[in-house]
Amino acid sequence: MRVPETAVRSRPLRQMWTLTVSCLAVALVMAAVASLTTALPGLAGDTGASQTQLTWIVDAYTLVLACALLPAGAVGDRYGRRDLLVIGLAVLAAGSALPTVVTSPGWVIACRAVSGLGAALVMPATLSILTAEFPPRQASRAVGVWAGFAGAGAVLGILGAGVLLQTWSWRAVFAATAILALLLLAGAFAVPPSREPDTQPLDVPGAALSATAIGLVVFGMIEAPDRGWDSVLVIGALSGAVLAAAGFILVERRHRAPLLDVRLFTERAFGTGAGSLVVQFLAAFGLFFVVMQHLQLVWNYSPLDAGLALTPLAVPLVVVAVLAPWLTERLGLRLMTCTGLGLVAVALVGVAGLGVEEDYPRLAVFIIMFGLGLGISATPATAAIVHGVPRAKQGVASAVNDATREIGAALGIALAGSLLASGYRTGIMLDAATLSEPDRTLATDSLTAALHVATTQADPALAAAARRAFTEGMHDSLLTLAAVTATATIVLALRAPGRPRAKPAHAPSTPTAETPGPSALDQSRSTS
Repeated sequence: MRVPETAVRSRPLRQMWTLTVSCLAVALVMAAVASLTTALPGLAGDTGASQTQLTWIVDAYTLVLACALLPAGAVGDRYGRRDLLVIGLAVLAAGSALPTVVTSPGWVIACRAVSGLGAALVMPATLSILTAEFPPRQASRAVGVWAGFAGAGAVLGILGAGVLLQTWSWRAVFAATAILALLLLAGAFAVPPSREPDTQPLDVPGAALSATAIGLVVFGMIEAPDRGWDSVLVIGALSGAVLAAAGFILVERRHRAPLLDVRLFTERAFGTGAGSLVVQFLAAFGLFFVVMQHLQLVWNYSPLDAGLALTPLAVPLVVVAVLAPWLTERLGLRLMTCTGLGLVAVALVGVAGLGVEEDYPRLAVFIIMFGLGLGISATPATAAIVHGVPRAKQGVASAVNDATREIGAALGIALAGSLLASGYRTGIMLDAATLSEPDRTLATDSLTAALHVATTQADPALAAAARRAFTEGMHDSLLTLAAVTATATIVLALRAPGRPRAKPAHAPSTPTAETPGPSALDQSRSTS
C-alpha cells in the first residue's frame, strides 16, 4: 500500500513540533528551579524569610518534583503521555501564578510544592514522547538536543529572571513562569498522543516508599542548620530515609509490576548513567543556589548582571551536548563520564576560591569549565538510561532519567543551603553578639537581614563581617560539593563500561548503552 505524499511530508513537521514543545517544556521546568535563585535577595527582603526558609522556597519545588517523577512516568505510560504533559503544564501554571498574590514565606513554600507537582507530570512526558515519536537512530539525536535544553534551561532561567528583576519585583519571576506554561499548554495539544497498553495496576507501595525516602533525606539536610545535626528530628529523618529506601528495594524486587525494576541498576551502563546525572545536578544546583546570592549580596551585582555572569556556562554545555552522542560512540561511556565530572569537580574548587572582593575573570574561567564538564557527561548519561529500558517502558525510563536529575538538584540545594547557613551563622555569631536581641536574631537569620540591620544601624563593620561570614559558608558548600563529585567520579570510573569494541563489517550489530536496542533486561527475559 502506497503512503500518501502528504503523510510523508507531515511526519518531519510533526516530529519537529514535538521536539520543540518537549525541549521548551523541559527547559521551563529547569528554569523554574534556577530562576528563583536570582530573586532570593528581593524575596527575603519583602517576606522576611530566613536562610533556611529560602532553602525551602527553592527546594520545595525540586523535592515534590523528585518524589512524584517515578509514579508520573508510569501513569503516562498507562494513560497517555500527551495528556500527562497537558495536565502538568496546567498545574505548573497555577502553582506559579499563586505566589503573585501571597506574602508569607510559608505560603510561597506551599505554592512551590504545587508547581513541583506540575513539573513532575511534565518532565517524564517530554522525553518519553520523543522516544515514542522518533525512530531509534533519530531518537539519539533528539535526546541529545533534549539534554542540551535541560541543562541550558537553568542558565536561561537565571538570565531571564535577571531581566525581569531590572524592572519588576520577584513576583514577576513567578508570573513569567505561569505565562510560559500556558503558552506551552496550548502548543502541547498539537503533540501526537502516545501510550503503552498495560493492564498492570500502579505500584502504590513503591511510589509511597520512594517519595518517603527522598522527602526525609532532604528534610533532614535542610533542617539540620536550625535544629542541629545531632537533633532527634534530623537523625530520625535521615534514619527513616535509609529504612524507606531499603523498603523500596525489597518491595520492588517482589512486586509483579514494580514502579522501577531495581535490577536495571545492576546493568553497568544504566547504573553509571543514573549515578552520573545525580552528581551533575547536585553540583549544578548547589552551585547556582550559592553563587547567585554571592554575586548579588557580596559583590553587589544587579539581578541582571548576576544572570549574565553565569551565561558563559550555557555555550559549551549546549554545543558539546549535541556532539556528545558522536563522541560517546568513539570514546565510550567511562571516558566521557569521568572527563565531564572531573572538570565539574575542578571548577567547583576554583569557584570556592572566590572571596569578598570581586574577581569575575576567575569566575568566568571556572564557569565555562563547569559548563564544558556538564556538556560532556549529560547526554551519554541520559542515553545510557533510555537505551537500557524496554521501549514499552519509556515513560518509566524518562522518569528515572528525570528523577535522578531532580534528586540530585534537591540534594544539592539542601546540602549547599545547609552548609551555607551553618557556615554563615558560625561566622557572624561573634560580630552579632553586641547587637540587641531582635537585631541579633535578624543578623544571624540571613545575609539580607544582616545587611538591613547594618544599614539601619549605620554599621559598615557589621556589613563587612556578614559578607565575610557568607563567603566562608560558600567555601564550605562548594568544597563539599567538589569532594562529593570527585569521589563519585572515582566510583563511576570503576563501574562504567569502556569504549565499545570495533566489530567486523560482516558481524551483526550488538546494542550498547550508546546505541539503541533491546535492553539487557529484555534479553534475559527472552531467554528465561
